[in-house]
Amino acid sequence: MSKLEFFFALVLAFTTLHMVTAGDADITSDFLVPPNVTKVDSNFFTSTSMRTLLKANPPTTFKVTKASLAEFPALNGRSVSFAVLQYPAGSVNPPHTHPHSAELLFLLDGALEVGFVDTTNKLFTQTLQADDMFVLPKGLVHYQFNCDVKNSAIAISAFGSANAGTISVPTTVFTTGIDNGILAKSFNTNIATIQAIKAGLTPKA
Repeated sequence: MSKLEFFFALVLAFTTLHMVTAGDADITSDFLVPPNVTKVDSNFFTSTSMRTLLKANPPTTFKVTKASLAEFPALNGRSVSFAVLQYPAGSVNPPHTHPHSAELLFLLDGALEVGFVDTTNKLFTQTLQADDMFVLPKGLVHYQFNCDVKNSAIAISAFGSANAGTISVPTTVFTTGIDNGILAKSFNTNIATIQAIKAGLTPKA
């Protein structure tokens, strides 16, 4: 068993034990079946979406591969999900929140600066090495940054919800149609600066 496979199993074990205190609503049946599923067998409880993860070419920008309710319907009512996070050298997972769950991040390889801001605006940061873990509290703004400019990093995050949710701070603030004038006043800057930020966040065609 490879190191990655071992820690996949470790994360799944953790999240299974965490179910008793997770935030998802309790269910009154053994499992929940989507309306479009007519046959429930072992295949329903199996996901093969991660098989090609490490065989694919390394990403050139930060990439997250999720195993949550949207990708794996059998997780409905399970209060568990996780994600594999790949960070090319010098890349960042921008500030964001998970409104439905805390996050337990396990760094498999590389180095990673992680941080979150609490409700008093205090910043907590740590530089992780391979085999370190860091917990990111539910609902608080946090980020990860691969501070190594030469080497990539890879991590696994476990969540106590089948749908932890992700709210990206840059995307939510600058790409959802909030008026430029309001944003300029909010950030004590000018409209041209806000427009430049928005242009930088717009996906290239």
